[in-house]
Amino acid sequence: MTAAPPAHALTPPGPAAGPAAPAPAAAAAPRTYLVRTLGCQMNVHDSERLAGMLEERGYVPVAEVPEAAARATDAGDGGADVVIINTCSVRENAATRLFGNLGQLASVKRGRPGMQIAVGGCLAQQMRTGIVEKAPWVDVVLGTHNLDVLPALLERARHNAEAQVEIEESLKVFPSTLPTRRESAYAAWVSISVGCNNTCTFCIVPHLRGKERDRRPGEVLAEVGAVVGQGAIEVTLLGQNVNSYGVGFGDRGAFAKLLRATGRIEGLERVRFTSPHPAAFTDDVIAAMAETTNVMPSLHMPLQSGSDAVLRAMRRSYRSDRFLGILDRVRAAIPDAAITTDIIVGFPGETEEDFQATLDVVAASRFSSAFTFQYSPRPGTPAADRDDQVPADVVTERYQRLAALQQRISTEENEAQVGRTVEVLVAEGEGRKDGATHRVTGRAADNRLVHVALPVDLAEADRPRPGDMLTATVTHGAPHHLVADSALAGGTYAMRRTRAGDAWARRAGLAEEPHGHGEPAPAGPVSLGIPVRRR
Repeated sequence: MTAAPPAHALTPPGPAAGPAAPAPAAAAAPRTYLVRTLGCQMNVHDSERLAGMLEERGYVPVAEVPEAAARATDAGDGGADVVIINTCSVRENAATRLFGNLGQLASVKRGRPGMQIAVGGCLAQQMRTGIVEKAPWVDVVLGTHNLDVLPALLERARHNAEAQVEIEESLKVFPSTLPTRRESAYAAWVSISVGCNNTCTFCIVPHLRGKERDRRPGEVLAEVGAVVGQGAIEVTLLGQNVNSYGVGFGDRGAFAKLLRATGRIEGLERVRFTSPHPAAFTDDVIAAMAETTNVMPSLHMPLQSGSDAVLRAMRRSYRSDRFLGILDRVRAAIPDAAITTDIIVGFPGETEEDFQATLDVVAASRFSSAFTFQYSPRPGTPAADRDDQVPADVVTERYQRLAALQQRISTEENEAQVGRTVEVLVAEGEGRKDGATHRVTGRAADNRLVHVALPVDLAEADRPRPGDMLTATVTHGAPHHLVADSALAGGTYAMRRTRAGDAWARRAGLAEEPHGHGEPAPAGPVSLGIPVRRR
């Protein structure tokens, strides 16, 4: 654990800019909070836990307190009394972005008595006291291994009027045991493991998240059942390397078994997972995906590079032929699967021949989309110390070529979806132009983003809610989304109200909580079922 820095390190740059002193006594207004998340799905789920712990202590989301939200500024404070930034350290500009955000918040804090700022996540784990040394107006810094201490550190910082920095070197409390305020009423993240045992030379995450620790299958299934009981109909199983799940308790086939078991949870319509590692991806997982009807036909399979020499230098323990073989087997078993990937351009030592190998694998893979990154050295990783860094202009030029190729492939793959009837889980806030286009937005089973037109004469009472399901036919394919305007010409359109839509309506205050008697009903039994192969 890292102790708080000495008081002399916390001298604020202006009045009331340091750690918040206790707020003056006032009417008992609720103390509001805002969590800002930078980074991956793990961070998103961690933010849900941070929010859950704050609400358990009586804090209220600032969006639910109009008089607080009305004082929001362009600094991204939301008008809240407590702003938590949950950081990422994967990208090169992560620290620059954090301190830019903190600099903007400093001026807000000077004018808002009692306001507190907390920083968590991977960058906090990495920088520790360095955050308050550079931004002494920060009140709390906590790491990835001790999310549970946030409320106590906030109270201690207020009482002592001094920054509190607490970083644990290993996991203190398994995060899934903590209270959670889920970001979505209709979909949920469920962690099956934390940490990572891989040693990729470009990645700082294992150092910051620790060695992999697996949850027992019964605990995972109990949490899935619980969120389904609360109204969720989609669950994403999370892990840094989900298909190595079970190694910690001696069952290398545990992940495939877990997928099959989730298929027997009544009321759960969609199961996804992220992210697997090609080196550990096995055929029993492919079979489980194909034979479990609620496991969705989508797969995120990180490539990183198509060059075997670069993969070796990255310590990625697979080669391009194995990677392409996995994709072939997935598509043979699940013909309608959409496969996405991650690719790094400009890893140290990458030659033009290496990069061409990446282009060749991308062309052969036909990814529906790809997350592409220009390599950026992360301090503390072996790749950052290499003396054969690729010049920035070369990296940029290669990145542009890769992006152009993938955009062409994504466009072609999405155009091939025209005429296909899809079932779309309506989402909240995914379509920025929905109001102007009179569409709603959501995800198809294969995780493609779909904008769905509503019938022109649709009554307001018949509009779909987030969490409801729509069936429509795709009429247009663009690089990053599909359009399903079939309803406008009197074609395919059907809406199915769901428990998830009901849950969203209750959360939004549009429906009352169901009235019950005695103990709440269980989430639904895990029943035995005969697997059906997806056609």
